[in-house]
Amino acid sequence: MDFVIPAWFEITAMIVLVLILAADLLLILKRPHIPSAREATAWVVFYVALALIFTVVILWVTGSSDAAGQFVAGWLTEYSLSIDNLFVFILLMGQFAVPRRYQQEVLMVGIIIALVLRGVFILLGAALIENFSWIFYIFGAFLLYTAWRQAFPGSEDDDTQTETGIVRFLRRFIDITDHYDGSKLRTLVGGKKVWTPMLLVFIAIGVTDLIFAIDSIPAIFGITHHAFIVFTANVFALMGLRQLYFLLGGLLDRLRYLHYGIAFILAFIGVKLFAHALHVNELPFINGGKSIEWAPEISTVASLLVIIIAMGVATIASLIASRRQKRSDASAGR
Repeated sequence: MDFVIPAWFEITAMIVLVLILAADLLLILKRPHIPSAREATAWVVFYVALALIFTVVILWVTGSSDAAGQFVAGWLTEYSLSIDNLFVFILLMGQFAVPRRYQQEVLMVGIIIALVLRGVFILLGAALIENFSWIFYIFGAFLLYTAWRQAFPGSEDDDTQTETGIVRFLRRFIDITDHYDGSKLRTLVGGKKVWTPMLLVFIAIGVTDLIFAIDSIPAIFGITHHAFIVFTANVFALMGLRQLYFLLGGLLDRLRYLHYGIAFILAFIGVKLFAHALHVNELPFINGGKSIEWAPEISTVASLLVIIIAMGVATIASLIASRRQKRSDASAGR
């Protein structure tokens, strides 16, 4: 079922979201601090509630349950991928020894960079889909490859190694002090203006966001082709990421099977993209350039259920395994 999202609603929604992000950034700049678990929980609940309210508004404006379902499925997909991103952010914060009270600001800048990069990728993706239906085959293959990489990672984290290489390159050509000066990018050392490590942190976060954008944008285009829903799903997924970082910081180590859940979701969406590509097939060497009608069409409701079940099973299995490990460690220590 197709639907139309009015232009006035898209413009209004974007203005409101920009204002919320601006207000959030001003709060961080005005009072940099380490949020308590209670504060972080309240903010996460607020942003989740905001996403659910937005779902109801989309349903009301479009009159289409399919539009609302696509937003929720896209939001949950991006949210699950964003949680996986937190592992890398924690590594980066530790690698650069970022003072904890300034980590909120670093994460907020990273979120803004991510939104800009994803906005560009979404526009490119929408243009490709509009003009080249065969791009679904490429997106599907890429997601299957990404799913395999998630489920069976190498001995070293490729993303972290890439960022480290870029950082080493910059250190060779830019004067960078080893010490932070609050959240400043530039500081005075011996009467000379030099860069602080905060610059390297922002660059590393930016490179990470670019890599994650390449992974996540094809995934959400497997759920919806509406660029507005794709972008707003990304915005809502990223808005609560900063608070989630402080809330789940210690818990992330216990989610040992999370990457399997994410890999399953990516593989599922990859298969869904292949099925859709067969339906809109125009490649002459596949069925003579004609649509393949027997290819299954996976509904938005089915996609939503798969995403929820995959993340639920991965989370529960991780917590059970973590509890068993604690009991085993406690028994061994006696």
